[in-house]
Amino acid sequence: MADDSIAVVDLDRCQPDRCNYECKNYCPPNRTGKECITLRGEEPDQGQPEQVRISEEICLGETCGICVEKCPFDAIEIINLPQELEDDPVHRYGENAFSLYGLPAPQEGQVTGILGPNGIGKTTAVRILAGELEPNLGRYDESPGWEEVLDAYRGTELQDYIADVRDGDVTVSRKPQYVDQIPNQFDGNTRELLERTDERGALDSLVERLSIGPVMDQSIDDLSGGELQRVAIAATLARDTDFYFLDEVTPYLDIGQRVTAARLIRELAEEEGKSVLVVEHDLAILDLLCDTLHVAYGEPGAYGVITTPKSVRNGINEYLSGYLENENMRIRPSQIEFEEHAPRTATHRDTLVEYPDMTKSYGDGEFELAVEGGEIMEGEVLGIVGPNGIGKSTFAQLLTGDLEPTTGETDLDLDISYKPQYVTIDQHMRVDVFLSSITDQFGSSHWNTEIAQPLQLERIMEQNLSDLSGGERQRVAIAACLSDTADLYLLDEPSAHLDVEQRVQATSAIRRHAEMQDATVLVIDHDTYVIDLLADRLMVFDGEPAVEGRAGTPQPMREGMNDFLENLEITFRRDKRTSRPRINKPDSQLDREQKREGEYYYSV
Repeated sequence: MADDSIAVVDLDRCQPDRCNYECKNYCPPNRTGKECITLRGEEPDQGQPEQVRISEEICLGETCGICVEKCPFDAIEIINLPQELEDDPVHRYGENAFSLYGLPAPQEGQVTGILGPNGIGKTTAVRILAGELEPNLGRYDESPGWEEVLDAYRGTELQDYIADVRDGDVTVSRKPQYVDQIPNQFDGNTRELLERTDERGALDSLVERLSIGPVMDQSIDDLSGGELQRVAIAATLARDTDFYFLDEVTPYLDIGQRVTAARLIRELAEEEGKSVLVVEHDLAILDLLCDTLHVAYGEPGAYGVITTPKSVRNGINEYLSGYLENENMRIRPSQIEFEEHAPRTATHRDTLVEYPDMTKSYGDGEFELAVEGGEIMEGEVLGIVGPNGIGKSTFAQLLTGDLEPTTGETDLDLDISYKPQYVTIDQHMRVDVFLSSITDQFGSSHWNTEIAQPLQLERIMEQNLSDLSGGERQRVAIAACLSDTADLYLLDEPSAHLDVEQRVQATSAIRRHAEMQDATVLVIDHDTYVIDLLADRLMVFDGEPAVEGRAGTPQPMREGMNDFLENLEITFRRDKRTSRPRINKPDSQLDREQKREGEYYYSV
């Protein structure tokens, strides 16, 4: 194989007990007597069939690809690496296993961001920076040791940091990606968890600014996703360490809470001089939060490349364009475009349904939602925005009939396909069996092109629903919602747990489904980019979270976003090059000007 190619065997997918070693038997070098694809040996004491290994020295590379085509379980990838990768990898996990090229460079007093898909090596990079994993420079069979690693980084921005890691002089505070796993690891209440972390004496301020006070004496098991996320952020920032790593700070948080979290992280870097590394998929928050940005690209599960640092604006714009200028690398076939003004007008559309004024009360003195009557148009995408705890999901359940209103009627006489906010698995079956039970279009060229491919379902079709990750579960739930035949498609937080690329592709699938099927779609989401790309009109919720909520009537995007952001005292501008929404720095000149003019959104 050429020096710029690698072979990857996914041992979780390789199932020799269910195949006839087609990869080995059809391999051209094997058929000429060479040992290109061989067997790894039986599982100890199991007597199970042997999985395969591929000799990268003998393999003909991606130009052949016969083993890739013949494997019935998509367990093999033969990949031509970018020609620009002249150096050895930072780390490779083993023969035919994942390789990481490049490391991010954390800086004291700065927030460094990483932007890229899941499965691309961000966690591996952080483990190396934290001193938990000794990089092997690609030599998985003989570890070179820290001294040789330090020599490899001599003269670079990482030299001093790697030396500190080698000497054990780096302490780390880390926020995990999946905060919903915290109750499985800690048994107690919020106060007990947080008081263990208060090493900087900043806990009281963090609790107040993140609005955690009301849940301090609640059991961790009883917290919602948004509450767990804020508790995890507080616990991470309360520690006194050299290096802070936060893996996804925005899931389950509304935009106001996201901005608050971003401000706290920036203050930690600027005022305390700490090194902070953040992985985030909300581009607007990433833009507000970071000083420099590394773009990560490659093939998830096969290899990942982390670029040298870029300015945040250029890094995000290059990512959106699909082309990295310094690396001369195309990472996506087409660019992601934003419209400068409100998307797609809703004129000349018939009314799908009118819903009346109604209320929903949850008992004496508890939360109450008041809904102003309105209409939903045929073929539109209606975005729904508002703070957490304000009644958005309650409104969705009123429409579906899962909840009865306290006053008013919701007999809409509609077939509604609903994806709830929290995706739970109560069926133990394979993904393909589950999806085929929903639609007779399963496997058709249209279904594959418009739903399966953009949602990246091909590689998980044979997995069980109960074995899926949070992001995989979300994509299957979106596919299930769109695959059903309905008058109205209602998706509650479809962007949760998806990386940026997956959000773009999911957004495209939802938008194309609305356009091609002339379908009506309601989308509840906190990601401004998702709403900006999707929505024709906007429905704004306001009030006092957990006390009372008010749902306004649907209105044009520009007016709706202005109303929504004015309540939060946040202003956006549009990037002059790409027209993407960008959050203005609080109290900046542009922020003050737009507030005076009442233009909180769509200012160019």
